[in-house]
Amino acid sequence: MALEKLRKEETLAMRKRLIGQSLRLFYSEDPVKIVRARGQYLFDESGKRYLDCISNVHHVGHCHPRITKAAAAQMELLNTNSRFLHDNIVLYADRLAATLPERLCVFYFVNSGSEANDLALRLSRQYTQHEDVIVIDHAYHGHLMSLIDISPYKFRKLAGQKEWVHVAPLPDTYRGIYQEGHPNPGQAYADTVKDLIEEVHSKGRKISAFFAESLPSVGGQIILPQGYSKKVAEYVRSAGGVFVADEVQTGFGRVGNHFWAFQLQGEDFCPDIVTMGKPMGNGHPLACVATTAEIARAFTDNGVEYFNTFGGNPVSCAIGMAVLDVIEEEDLRGNAIRVGAHLKDLLAKLQTRHEIIGDIRGVGLFVGLELVTDKEKKTPATERAAWVVKRLKEEHQICVSTDGPWESVVKFKPPMCFSMEDAELVVQCIDGILTGYLNFNTNQQHVHKTQYGSCKHLPDH
Repeated sequence: MALEKLRKEETLAMRKRLIGQSLRLFYSEDPVKIVRARGQYLFDESGKRYLDCISNVHHVGHCHPRITKAAAAQMELLNTNSRFLHDNIVLYADRLAATLPERLCVFYFVNSGSEANDLALRLSRQYTQHEDVIVIDHAYHGHLMSLIDISPYKFRKLAGQKEWVHVAPLPDTYRGIYQEGHPNPGQAYADTVKDLIEEVHSKGRKISAFFAESLPSVGGQIILPQGYSKKVAEYVRSAGGVFVADEVQTGFGRVGNHFWAFQLQGEDFCPDIVTMGKPMGNGHPLACVATTAEIARAFTDNGVEYFNTFGGNPVSCAIGMAVLDVIEEEDLRGNAIRVGAHLKDLLAKLQTRHEIIGDIRGVGLFVGLELVTDKEKKTPATERAAWVVKRLKEEHQICVSTDGPWESVVKFKPPMCFSMEDAELVVQCIDGILTGYLNFNTNQQHVHKTQYGSCKHLPDH
């Protein structure tokens, strides 16, 4: 029996009635109703095509035939609890192990990045027998209560900071406390963590873990300065804690030159725990925790069994292996290098023509375009960034979104099949929008100057 097809207005009315309103829609003023997708494109109910620049979950492209075929084939054969013996879970774990440093050799499969980070928190506490956690400012690690507690992005809007949570400065070399001109920002930012550890110890408390996204996303598409993670790991381990790298947003080759974003910090840096999720199943709920044999042994020795009903089931693992196949066979890491560099180069040229562009940063297909109203003061252009997002959707059918503490960073995390032509189209459209805004602003100032003799006190359009 075919599913009933609803008109967009009916779907929206039913959603408002039946679905919790804290789950907000993209473009809530005029939502896009998506009915199908392929590659880097979304299609609405009228057949209009949208270029998707934000779905990093659909890593190898929407509805990739290799993925859907693998899912359907395994679904027809078997899908059962992972406590039954089956090949897929061990074959998939073995393939993941081949992408990671040798010491990260034990895997726990779960269903979401939030589950993975919650388990990482449990592993770190069991292993160290300590409670406290250090996180980076503006971080987001998931929606479970345990993770809201270690996500400044969330807890500052809710109950506030728990006494066992300690917040280190965001290592932002554009607008942070140590910027591009600093001789060694990686060391300087790492030393803020060292100072924080000493402060924690002075209160008689002990560190279980340092949690960090390998590339802070909600923080504004931040690229950590070289040497930061290695030095932080040294300080945290000296304090009896472990280093947890959150790769939920950035893993599986998005950065191009490496399979994992933490590897940008050097071949000699290895976290104690790595969490992964979003792109892992190309839209299928699949996530994982990778850790060392020592940490895994301590978790086993507590005598409490850990199992996950759906984590690592045969269908999920078949999908995960198909994703790895596509990444390799279609050279998607190479594509991320080539297209990401082209996108950044085009945006850099745009920056020379538009004063509103304060910074361009990123690696591979993880790129941020920060807009400012004043380049010297680096004043966030929050409203203008939202305006660019709206115009791209309404006039050019291009889907992007904003991030950062002030929502002033236009972010690009598209499916990895994003092309050179896609990058050129997006930048061309942004150029047109910013040029139109400049012309509008100039005309408005001319009108005000003519009427009032001065434009010193004009409002921020």
